[in-house]
Amino acid sequence: MPETTPRGLTRLAFGGDYNPEQWPESVWDEDVRLMREAGVTMVSVGIFSWALLEPEPSVYDFGWLDRILGLLHENGVRVDLGTPTVVPPAWFYRAHPDALPLTADGTRLAFGSRGAICHSNSAYRAAAADITTRLAERYADHPALAMWHVHNEYGVPVSACYCDSCAAHFRRWLEATYGGVDGVNEAWGTAFWGQHYTTVEQIDPPRTAATVGNPGQALDYKRFADATMRENFVAERDILHRLSPNVPVTTNFMTALSQCDSVDYWAWGREVDIVTNDHYLITDGRRTHVNLAMAADLTRSVAGGAPWILLEHSTSGVNWQARNPAKAPGQMARNSLGHVARGSEGAMFFQWRQSRRGAEKFHSAMVPHGGTDTRVWREVVELGASLDSLSTIRGTRTQADVAVLWDWHSWWAQNLDWRPSEDHDARERADAFYEALYDRHLTVDFAHPEADLSAYPLVVVPALYLMTEAAGNNLKAYVENGGTLVVSYFSGIVDEHDAVHEGAHPGALRDVLGLTVEEFSPLLPDQLVRITGPDGSELTGDVWTEFVVPRGAETVWTYADGLAAGHPAVTRHRHGEGTAWYVSTRLAAQGLDVLLGWAAEDAQLPSRADLPHDVEVVRRNGETGSYVFVINHTTSEAKVPLDAAGTELLTGERAAGRLAVPAGAVRVVRLDA
Repeated sequence: MPETTPRGLTRLAFGGDYNPEQWPESVWDEDVRLMREAGVTMVSVGIFSWALLEPEPSVYDFGWLDRILGLLHENGVRVDLGTPTVVPPAWFYRAHPDALPLTADGTRLAFGSRGAICHSNSAYRAAAADITTRLAERYADHPALAMWHVHNEYGVPVSACYCDSCAAHFRRWLEATYGGVDGVNEAWGTAFWGQHYTTVEQIDPPRTAATVGNPGQALDYKRFADATMRENFVAERDILHRLSPNVPVTTNFMTALSQCDSVDYWAWGREVDIVTNDHYLITDGRRTHVNLAMAADLTRSVAGGAPWILLEHSTSGVNWQARNPAKAPGQMARNSLGHVARGSEGAMFFQWRQSRRGAEKFHSAMVPHGGTDTRVWREVVELGASLDSLSTIRGTRTQADVAVLWDWHSWWAQNLDWRPSEDHDARERADAFYEALYDRHLTVDFAHPEADLSAYPLVVVPALYLMTEAAGNNLKAYVENGGTLVVSYFSGIVDEHDAVHEGAHPGALRDVLGLTVEEFSPLLPDQLVRITGPDGSELTGDVWTEFVVPRGAETVWTYADGLAAGHPAVTRHRHGEGTAWYVSTRLAAQGLDVLLGWAAEDAQLPSRADLPHDVEVVRRNGETGSYVFVINHTTSEAKVPLDAAGTELLTGERAAGRLAVPAGAVRVVRLDA
């Protein structure tokens, strides 16, 4: 069995994408000298180098890669070695132009970017297998090799192709999935609008049509595109496993909901030996550290709670957003250690040396254009020392308090056309509920709706429009056995084929919530509704209302105005040994805090009201001890109570009672046994 940690890496991973091919070899010696100065332990090499490794068909040049791997090994730097299959060479596309993807409207994308691949193309698959085989045969036993890195950021920027090769592949996938055309007709409901098929050969991808197409077809094509990319990953992984046994294989995910929406990471997490992730701050004016925490929690959850590796983030600003501000002093360390607190076994960057040419020349790097006499470089060196002092956390696991349910298939289904309101956004609800839990200082695990939830006193469902019968039964059993459940509106509506569950809404959740929904009544832009509690208190909702009919649930808050006036807005249902809450409108932060406060009381979660706002407190536990990470995102010193005395690892000082954390700083306490 392949290892699940990088081979030969005895410290936390620290380094970044290293692209020596962009620089003359005279720079390489300086690079490794600076890597030693910064405490670099691992770099990713060769990810975009196919055109240099195979400059002509079946003509290979590994000399430069031999030299750089040897140099890194001599200087104690481990290597995450890429298969460069994200960008085939120009000569390949000249010979196989049909390997470039076709959009739904029939436009053939051109060579000159990255990730422009038809994943069904047989010539691409053969060429990818060949270059992967050549690399594995040459470097399987190289002493610098820590792990293999297949491709790069699958699904970004292109996941689906709509060409004839994909059409044929899609038909084969449908036959394997449904057993034939009758199963497809049943799943897609093709009796509607006369879309019935008599043979699978009549089915094409959901290309641009006169109006909205079949939603079951569109949903399955998203599944097919994801599965096709995963087939290609598995093909390369299996080559590497065969030729390079005992070396783990990964590919870098982009789990943040703000960064990739075309990949089912629950499925991908089962295929890699080590889960790795790339994360970049989205400068949309929000609290970026909350998005970072959410992405880290989601990545750890995809890894099944096991340690994972942050394979890319930025030292400072990126270059691909409309506005790309620099990170504030100390923010690089806070970002890096925030990921580590939530399960990462290190912090790596894109990239080592800032490029002088190409599309990402203004993307920050560990070695900036200004060289070593810069704030960024000084912070890089300081971060390297900090990570070195945290080596004993390797193998420990982050301790979570609650679970949030998330399913990419549901997200895909909800985002199809012709839903009750375009203003309802599954990602927005997930972000909002996560932020409310974050502000209550609760650490979150994400979970698939059919996963075992028995370890969590509280489970939150921000947006699960699509819910299988099995998932509905899972939540029912969870509450019956004493769990506390919180569900937001427009959840449990359709099954895995986007067919509405039989009977009243919310079909998969009717019993556990103890209610039915007679009708949705989305609100117009800027329209608000008031909801009132039994004590006369008042909240507001927007975007959505419903006509809720209690069937055992008690009304907690009621609509005071709007079409649903007098109907329940928030309900609570005692079911078995547990409790299920339902909210039928979009609550803002204040309302979510009130709702989750009630639910937390039902779940008997301890109050953490004594912890300061925007100060994270996260635990990692394992054989080497219990560690408390405190990350202060504020401009003032924070004082945080400790359960026990211990040693602060970044300063070496003893800590007890209340831990003082300077403004913008991080402290990590290893508690005494």
